[in-house]
Amino acid sequence: MERLFQLLAVILAGVAAYFLWAGNYDGAFVSAVLGSVAFFLSVRFQVKERNRIRELERQMRKENEAGE
Repeated sequence: MERLFQLLAVILAGVAAYFLWAGNYDGAFVSAVLGSVAFFLSVRFQVKERNRIRELERQMRKENEAGE
């Protein structure tokens, strides 16, 4: 899912650059905002996955310590 949002962010940045070059400042602004949102959503998914992995490792350590 994070790759999808990263790809979307890059595409929207390109669209924003085109709109800026064409003089359509409203379209450039909207595209840049949507690209930023897509970028931060990709970061959110990365952080969420890292936290999930850390929690699983923490649970495994607790189980190993309790079993010893």
